Amino acid sequence: MTATSLDQIISLCKRRGFVFPGSEIYGGLQGIYDYGPLGVELKNNLIAEWWRANVYERDDMEGLDAAILMNRLVWKYSGHEETFNDPLVDCRVCKGRWRADHIHGRCPNCGSTDLTEPRPFNMMFSTQVGPVADSGAMAYLRPETAQGIFVNFANVLATTSRKLPFGIAQVGKAFRNEINPRNFLFRVREFEQMEIEYFVMPGTDEAWHQQWLEDRLRWWESVGVPRERITIYDVPPDELAHYSKRTYDLMYEYPDLGAQEIEGIANRTDYDLGSHSRDQASLNLTARVNPNSDSTTRLTYFDPESRQHVVPYVIEPSAGVGRGALAVLCEAYAEEMTRPPDGEKVRAVTEALSAFLKSVGRSEKLAPEARDALLAYGEAIRTALPERLPEVEPLLAMPGAETIELGKKLRGQAQPLIDEHFRTVLRLRPRLAPVKVAVFPLKRNHEAMVETARRIRRRLQLELGVRTVYDDTGAIGKLYRRQDEIGTPYCITVDFDTLGEGREPALTDTVTVRDRDSMAQERVPIADLPLYLREKLR
Repeated sequence: MTATSLDQIISLCKRRGFVFPGSEIYGGLQGIYDYGPLGVELKNNLIAEWWRANVYERDDMEGLDAAILMNRLVWKYSGHEETFNDPLVDCRVCKGRWRADHIHGRCPNCGSTDLTEPRPFNMMFSTQVGPVADSGAMAYLRPETAQGIFVNFANVLATTSRKLPFGIAQVGKAFRNEINPRNFLFRVREFEQMEIEYFVMPGTDEAWHQQWLEDRLRWWESVGVPRERITIYDVPPDELAHYSKRTYDLMYEYPDLGAQEIEGIANRTDYDLGSHSRDQASLNLTARVNPNSDSTTRLTYFDPESRQHVVPYVIEPSAGVGRGALAVLCEAYAEEMTRPPDGEKVRAVTEALSAFLKSVGRSEKLAPEARDALLAYGEAIRTALPERLPEVEPLLAMPGAETIELGKKLRGQAQPLIDEHFRTVLRLRPRLAPVKVAVFPLKRNHEAMVETARRIRRRLQLELGVRTVYDDTGAIGKLYRRQDEIGTPYCITVDFDTLGEGREPALTDTVTVRDRDSMAQERVPIADLPLYLREKLR
């Protein structure tokens, strides 16, 4: 079973070092997150899979890493200065500011309907380039990576001699000054994009659009996001971006959030290359573009068959790294009961949870939204005990829960049962797992056992070229649970048999290899470990 609540994922990410609130020691900064030791590995592995599939395994793709800061004229002619706006409203009662199309005419903070008229708010972050702060030094942090590809189209074409169709892929940071960043990694102000601009001959664009839709669905499935969890939203004409002829949004069913965009696949026609070109009147453009008197280049392709210069159409698959990582975590997450807990102890937890919820309902310290969320989630857990017992911890991590004194008693009743009878496991695809192999000594104070375990770790790290860790900070059962929770596919234990000090001499120079998903254990000769794991980790 996948994650049933976003709070489960948020709790895991903070607890195990996937994601931290940015600048947390100073109270944080809304909409900004830092990827911790495990999060950066997961993110980089997801990016590597995307790059491998779209650049290394295709013969029609080039890579690019364009600068974050660009000439301001890029954003003038792309249309961002004029159109990259969200509708902003203020609540006259509590002074809160909100995006008008997200609140349905009522302030989420105080419930008032006394709101200002919506006004456009441009979401680009502005900055100054150089020591003099004047209008000529103004620049923007890029709100998307796509424009860096378009303005480099002629450079890539000249240096690679590509023929249509071909694409340019880029992964990089983008920045959007969201009015109300929310929902963890889903809507943030600083994020990474994985984008492709795929250039095709006019007239072939619709077929290529369909092809890219299928390719992207297959890729998401390959990283653990099944097709049946994604809805294809064919964006209606009145909702299309100004550059789009047609757009498919891939909508993933996130817990709590419902269907939300994980990737967009747009047919951008000749709008972008046409917008950044000089001599536009001679290019037979189909898109409506702003006249460009500043560009020095015609962004065209010379077609050897017709012996004419044409402005290619563009198909753009664009995905957010954070949203993708969040979807992968949601799909991989599972809480499993390894054996049923004692009924009397479950009843004690049920009583403690009921008392906690009663205290929540009576609390005057909680905002209405926080109180309602705690009550709804807590009641869902209470009616499904003991199966949902591990969700007590995410419940107690929700906003406002720390103000309820009975939360300490609830945690004290629940945590021993969770530790003894449940495990949290991330069933990540091996290629995405932050740690691929963990190596343990059965006894951490046994010098030969420790040295053998460390030697195995070094060898696997060197020969497999994947993240391998050594750990001796707990009992073996606890170490297994810790690695299950971060998605490590295989754990290796060095024991007395490994050293020839056990009861079975035939097991000398072998180790126990434990599979994360099945929890099955197998004895494998140390000499065979690289080959054995290389096959398993594919």
